[in-house]
Amino acid sequence: MDQKRDLEGFASGPVFTLVLRNAIPAMAAMLMVLIYNLADTFFIGQTHDAIQVAAVSLATPVFLIFMSVGTVFGICGTAGLFGIGGTSVISRALGEGRKEYAKKVSAFCMWGCVIAGSVMSLFFWLFMEQILGLVGATPDTWELAESYLNLVCLSGPFVLISNCFSNILRAEGQSGKAMMGQLLGNLLNIILDPIMILGFGWNIAGAAIATVIGNIVGAGYYLLYFWRGKSMLSIRLKDVSRNDKVCSSVLVIGVPASLGSLLMSVSQIVVNGQMSAYGDMALAGIGVAMKVTMITGMVCIGLGQGVQPLLGYCVGARLWERYQKILKFSLLFAFALSTVLTSACYLCLDQIIHAFLTDQNAFAYALRFARILLSTSFLFGVFYVLTNSLQAMGAAKASLIISLSRQGLIYIPALFLLQAAVGVNGLVWAQPLADVLSIILAVILCATTTKQMMRKPIETEGTIS
Repeated sequence: MDQKRDLEGFASGPVFTLVLRNAIPAMAAMLMVLIYNLADTFFIGQTHDAIQVAAVSLATPVFLIFMSVGTVFGICGTAGLFGIGGTSVISRALGEGRKEYAKKVSAFCMWGCVIAGSVMSLFFWLFMEQILGLVGATPDTWELAESYLNLVCLSGPFVLISNCFSNILRAEGQSGKAMMGQLLGNLLNIILDPIMILGFGWNIAGAAIATVIGNIVGAGYYLLYFWRGKSMLSIRLKDVSRNDKVCSSVLVIGVPASLGSLLMSVSQIVVNGQMSAYGDMALAGIGVAMKVTMITGMVCIGLGQGVQPLLGYCVGARLWERYQKILKFSLLFAFALSTVLTSACYLCLDQIIHAFLTDQNAFAYALRFARILLSTSFLFGVFYVLTNSLQAMGAAKASLIISLSRQGLIYIPALFLLQAAVGVNGLVWAQPLADVLSIILAVILCATTTKQMMRKPIETEGTIS
């Protein structure tokens, strides 16, 4: 079986080849996620209406709350209730040779996505007015943002399934197939964007419809993969177990991971709310500036996703020497990659922003804000690899601390303190400050947790913790 052969490769073979073989498809998938998100803003920008760009900037973090429950994607973040939690447990279970347990976990994640996605869609529809008020929608942007969100809510369960299983398939060594689902869905979205936004003249509603169709197709790919019996895992309802502490095993990692993405969305909503006081052009500017940092962030997220199953397998199999080799190489590769990408963004910054904004005031804001945000983006790779290493070890407490700190305990207070001190620029400088402090914290937690795990006795019974 291909899956068996791929898993055997986790424990042997050159580290360089193994990391690249698993990380490159994950990075490619994240690039497609990036492109599809940029495509929405780009083609809406071609309407030469900065108000519509501002409306998308408001709606994006709300939509990302869906994705944070399913998997990794945030503006600059990486976390997921079922995707990251499930991948962590499954990779360690396979390392221990517990294939039946891994099947139960994947089935639980599948039906968890269906239920959670349906509940979240209903919640957003019922409380749309209150949500728009919280995100800082103005009279000019309200109707546009509402139109976008009402439509994307249609795909709630599909968003979760697509993003969850793009992670879980990597746990069984299927990084290429994990990439394909996201590739198909996102590529279709990119193709449909100009047709529906510009060709049909549907503007922001067209972007939402393209997003819905893309997510349904992406989820459909993964469902078909399982239904054709291609996986050693399962999505069958009968494999969902109330015993074996499957739910708690997933949630103990998934909740902290998802909390990180949720906090990213919440903090962006807070930023948008504060930024709206400076006008819609400032709001459009910060939205585009954040998308510039996504160029580095999303690729580094993919790298972290790609190496997590490798690290998790080594933890389950107690291959600590190999674990350390994979981690060290991944950190060096991540730092080099994020430095190159950050430099490229700086060199092409004017051109990138011009692709999204034609209004001179909005452009000036975006240029200023992007330069600030890029000041620490060369550290993204290190942060995401360290974060994924903690998740791979099943380090629930350490993961929770990281999740609460970066976009919560550090970032949100910094927003208000720096805004009070230096005004609108302070809202932007809060993120680089949070990045630096959270990376220092991640280094400390990763080092101490690894030492503790290496001394931990082998568990042969019960849940993976």
